[in-house]
Amino acid sequence: MVLARSEVAENPVRGPGARGKSARARARRGNAVRLGLMAVPVAFFAVFFAYPVAAIVGRGLKADGVWQFGRFGEVLARPEIGGVLWFTLWQALASTALTLLIALPGAYVFARFDFPGKQVLRAVVTVPFVLPTVVVGTAFLALLGRGGLLDELWGVRLDTTVWAILLAHVFFNYAVVVRTVGGLWAQLDPRQEEAARVLGAGRFAAWRRVTLPALAPALAAAALMVFLFTFTSFGVVQILGGPGFSTLEVEIYRQTAQLLALPTAAVLTLVQFAAVGAILAVHAWTVRRRERALKLVDPAQTARRPSGAGQWTLLAGVLLSVLLLILLPLAVLVERSLGGSGLAYYRALTSADANSGTFLVAPIEAIGNSLRYALVATLIALVVGGLAAAALTRRAGRLVRGFDALLMLPLGVSAVTVGFGFLITLDKPPLDLRTSWILVPLAQALVGVPFVVRTMLPVLRAVDARLREAAGVLGASPLRAWREVDLPLVRRALLVAAGFAFAVSLGEFGATVFIARPDNPTLPVAVARLLGRSGELNYGQAMALSTILMLVCAVSLLLLERIRTDRSGEF
Repeated sequence: MVLARSEVAENPVRGPGARGKSARARARRGNAVRLGLMAVPVAFFAVFFAYPVAAIVGRGLKADGVWQFGRFGEVLARPEIGGVLWFTLWQALASTALTLLIALPGAYVFARFDFPGKQVLRAVVTVPFVLPTVVVGTAFLALLGRGGLLDELWGVRLDTTVWAILLAHVFFNYAVVVRTVGGLWAQLDPRQEEAARVLGAGRFAAWRRVTLPALAPALAAAALMVFLFTFTSFGVVQILGGPGFSTLEVEIYRQTAQLLALPTAAVLTLVQFAAVGAILAVHAWTVRRRERALKLVDPAQTARRPSGAGQWTLLAGVLLSVLLLILLPLAVLVERSLGGSGLAYYRALTSADANSGTFLVAPIEAIGNSLRYALVATLIALVVGGLAAAALTRRAGRLVRGFDALLMLPLGVSAVTVGFGFLITLDKPPLDLRTSWILVPLAQALVGVPFVVRTMLPVLRAVDARLREAAGVLGASPLRAWREVDLPLVRRALLVAAGFAFAVSLGEFGATVFIARPDNPTLPVAVARLLGRSGELNYGQAMALSTILMLVCAVSLLLLERIRTDRSGEF
């Protein structure tokens, strides 16, 4: 004991007080680093999100410098607006229920069965999720619309009906249920359900009493995600719904771009923002509940080859549903792009003369434009989202939780509002970007950042904090600790995040439709313009461009499947 005390006296750095001071110093330095990491994302969102949206809302709800909150009552009291709100709500509920009904058997098959081609099929069913909504709408138009496959075979047309919208939403969100619910299902220990059956419970009773309660949080999370995506649906409803159907997002676009009714658009923007904010809050609660409540096993221990007539019948039924619901629309899209004249529509994309009434340049240039914009947007999203994820790595107080919520806000505000806000705010020095090409990647990056954060954050939080502490004790700065410890461990997650950001940026339409210049259209904007004009040539070229966009997104997804960091079923 005397020897120990003498060592402390001779080397006070090892004393308890010194260690406490050192810990407090490291904590202060860590907080300073956290604030430094948050600075760039906060500035980015303030300038390129909060400012444009606030400007649009201000123009719509202010008159002579006075807020006119009475416009809420005026707008929401209109019968046509009430119809839009009601349709937005009930079609989202119907789409969610139909998606769960069709996709849950697929989630079970991917979770419990092991069969040849499973990984390829898993990638195939995920392709629709990363496809732009314009392409989804175009594919179903080729299947269900005038001159489509059903029209040619049986004289049946479903475009401009709610069924086309609902089926397209199932097509788009099938992978959400398979990935979210199926991923968790694969990690549940099947012996618990087997034990219930041994004790006398029937197959359905055992599933209802044992498996369903364990799956409930994942089911709720998947349902809320599907509801969110369908509640804010834009491209699908605009292409398939016709003038008879309009969601909030479509109505905001109509009030802004066609009628220039900014007060109505501002009210609808705030209503949608409030609704989506509530959805995201509930979604965050279900995710936290799932993370706390479950004890999982290795998915490799639960997947088995099908046995018995019932399991083989279920597998065949799921494969048939994937064939009809997912592969058939994509195949019809490719077939329509070829038409009866081979590659004629593709060759027409290279000529500006054939599209003089639609484009200032050859439509084929939209491919290069989209790729360049998406690459720049991905780089911006990685920088902003990477810094944000690093700042959020260690859970903290209200400031950090508020910052986390800030990153999700672009998912709750109409992209149409953001795009129009860019036009009316970023047109003066020092941010005179109205004629600059960078405007499109900036808008696309806003949508990509949440995907980057949600992909990287779980991996960063899984890194053992003691590794960082050891690096700090050895004298490494926080930046060097990040470079030497975190980065090697999250490199694959970074690649996955880049892939998602690229796919999302490539297909962004709501904001880009406002800010893409006529001589530099993106692929989704070009497809929408071609579909908006009559004529077989325009229709065929829209199918050709959609096919190209689909192939680019599919290749991106297949690359993601190869570099996935885990098999937990999370996006």
